[in-house]
Amino acid sequence: MADLDTLKAQVKKLNQQATALKMDLHDLSEDLPTGWEKIPELAGRAYEAHAALAEARKALAAAGG
Repeated sequence: MADLDTLKAQVKKLNQQATALKMDLHDLSEDLPTGWEKIPELAGRAYEAHAALAEARKALAAAGG
């Protein structure tokens, strides 16, 4: 059960990070063309966060959560 709780906590943390990066992308898009040079770096971080979240959700589902 501890592993399941750990996975749930990890998914929650990764979800918060991915959501924050999604909002950062949204804010950046609203300010365009100002800050356009930040797009690749921010998009890369958002991509990595969402990929990690998807993997953690898969692991949680496989563990029965």
